[in-house]
Amino acid sequence: MTTVMTHAALGLTLGQALRPARCGPRYWLACALLPVLPDADVIGLPLGIAYGDLLGHRGLSHSLAFAAVLGLATALSMRWREGRGWPETRHLAMLFILLVASHGPMDMLTNGGLGIALLSPFDAGRYFWDWRPILVSPIGLKNFLTPWGWAVIKTELFWFGPPIALLLAATAIRRRIARKTCPASQ
Repeated sequence: MTTVMTHAALGLTLGQALRPARCGPRYWLACALLPVLPDADVIGLPLGIAYGDLLGHRGLSHSLAFAAVLGLATALSMRWREGRGWPETRHLAMLFILLVASHGPMDMLTNGGLGIALLSPFDAGRYFWDWRPILVSPIGLKNFLTPWGWAVIKTELFWFGPPIALLLAATAIRRRIARKTCPASQ
């Protein structure tokens, strides 16, 4: 799996790039947590759920179907809690689905595990990309605080750091240009 830090960093970056007019603490918390939540399935390992099972690690929770359900539920929850209108809710739903859905394809870039059940529950297959440059992250803090964990962080910084930095820079430039051309709308 990719580390939770990298999933959260991508979520916050996409949240910044695609943010709605109103983006308070709940919004930023959702942007950080939604891309990470699929890895909550690791709690099944000590409960006896086998890695390769539907509810096992990298199973249903890493699927596009799960992303659609969780992203939509989160957007509807924000609509209810914050009194958002339907256009804003649709925007949040699309963004939140994208954030959760980003998890599986990122993990498909790793070099370990059984693959990602991206199309579950409709297809039991587990998939990887043909190109897998990311070292698989160890599960558990104890295992992460090792040379292996440090190697994973360096690999992710190398492969994900530049695209995240470029997207943040492009977002800042786009907003600066928008402020100069239409100051009243900002």
